[in-house]
Amino acid sequence: MADGTVKQVNPFTGVEVWSVPGRGSKPLSESTSKQSPAAIERQGNENYCAFCRGRLFETAPEKARVILDGGVYRTLHRIPPSTYMDTEPVFRRVSNLFEILSVDYWRQNYNYKLSAQNLRWKEEYLADPVGLKHVMDIINYKLRRGGKSDEEIAHVSMEDRLLMADSLFGGGHELIIVLPHFRPDAEDMEDTYSTGNMSDEEHYRYYAFIIDAMADITSNNRYVRSISVFKNWLEPAGATFEHLHTQIVAIDEWGESMERQIKMVVQDKNVYNSYGPNFAGHHNLVFAENDYALAYVGIGHRYPTVEIYSKSINARPEDHTEDELRGMSDMVRAVHAAIGGRISVNEEWHHTPMDSIFKIPWHVFIKLRINVPAGFEGGTNIYINPLTPTDLRDRIVPRLYQLRAENGIATSIRIAEECKLMPNPLQYYKAT
Repeated sequence: MADGTVKQVNPFTGVEVWSVPGRGSKPLSESTSKQSPAAIERQGNENYCAFCRGRLFETAPEKARVILDGGVYRTLHRIPPSTYMDTEPVFRRVSNLFEILSVDYWRQNYNYKLSAQNLRWKEEYLADPVGLKHVMDIINYKLRRGGKSDEEIAHVSMEDRLLMADSLFGGGHELIIVLPHFRPDAEDMEDTYSTGNMSDEEHYRYYAFIIDAMADITSNNRYVRSISVFKNWLEPAGATFEHLHTQIVAIDEWGESMERQIKMVVQDKNVYNSYGPNFAGHHNLVFAENDYALAYVGIGHRYPTVEIYSKSINARPEDHTEDELRGMSDMVRAVHAAIGGRISVNEEWHHTPMDSIFKIPWHVFIKLRINVPAGFEGGTNIYINPLTPTDLRDRIVPRLYQLRAENGIATSIRIAEECKLMPNPLQYYKAT
């Protein structure tokens, strides 16, 4: 518009967004608190929240953990409770204690039962006195949080407790927890360890671990049709604990948005190129690229959003080659590093559902939670985004240049005018 207002409609969701001049003064790196953050009280073994290494038994039994063994990353599966302290975890995989889709959901709607593998693990875990105490403590905690009194909890039968425990061993809502809680150089309580603080290798191992978890969930629950992967970073984005973690949720349907997008692909196989990088390139919104992925500022999002797309012909994360996965991982981490760890964000994965014969490219959204939809949005269904797409691009690009010069991101990443911007860079349609 003549006054500088930018009106946008997301081509995949139909969401209408306006960016109005004067509402985009928020910096890309600032304190999450209006007051000076408190200094850290250093602890020998981190004990700041339930996800810390000093409180391993406050989360569900570990389905897996990644360790560094002589400089080599190794994954240990279904950890015996008596061995928790024998190794130092880099990442941990546990069930979410408060599931979005509970085991009862799968049990009552589909007659779901624990797989033979997970049932055997449950029995072995509970046969260990350490494991039995751990599980009973978790069950008591869940009952207490559910509003039960101590007297009511005491009357819950062992049979009911063991049935509740199924969610800890075979549930479909999991957490991938990153250690540590704070950065090594942290000085105050807001210097939490964020995605941008990882090395490229660590972030690649993190992504590989998430993808392994997705495969394990689906192999143990035949009723799963799609999987949601997302990260809520800091409280404004929905995080219960401000400790880095990713959530994985198994779902029995695609959801309306995915069904809409699949229909678009049926009508036009190249729609993701047309409305994605081709359009973004013509409007100078593509700001980073490597041989396997590209990043651009998305339009029509309720929050300022960076979209990162895999160029691979392989449309699902688990089908990516190591080089393709590393390229995607490097790009996502670079964007997080440029945004900074003190800005609240959501990271969302979007990929082809398990039972779809039509393919969409794997892509990751990073949404900056710097605005709060309010009455205007609710009354009009027009969302006010404080940053125009070019505003967001121009704030990220200088930071990327700086990080690359300091070897803070992969040197293989091309920035701004360096991007090749070849037509139809996403190769997913060739697999359809």
